[in-house]
Amino acid sequence: MKYYVYILASKRNGTLYVGMTNSLRRRIDEHKQGLIPGFTQKYKVHVLVYFGEFNDPRDAIAREKQLKWWHRKWKLDLIESVNPEWRDLIFEL
Repeated sequence: MKYYVYILASKRNGTLYVGMTNSLRRRIDEHKQGLIPGFTQKYKVHVLVYFGEFNDPRDAIAREKQLKWWHRKWKLDLIESVNPEWRDLIFEL
């Protein structure tokens, strides 16, 4: 089984959200449809701008926690390093 850590954005340089899942497509679809109450629904954060894949759930959880504590600039730099155009990566899965 694969595990994913992902970053969603409301728009380029907009509001960011870091999450983790074992089914990236399903989880992003839930965010896009507003099925998950809370932060992403309230602030319309649903563009997948970054994700990492892991084989071990402990590694994914550790990476998610690490990214959540990162400064905003570090997250923006990470996104820009792999997705400089801020494309919605859901279409590339």
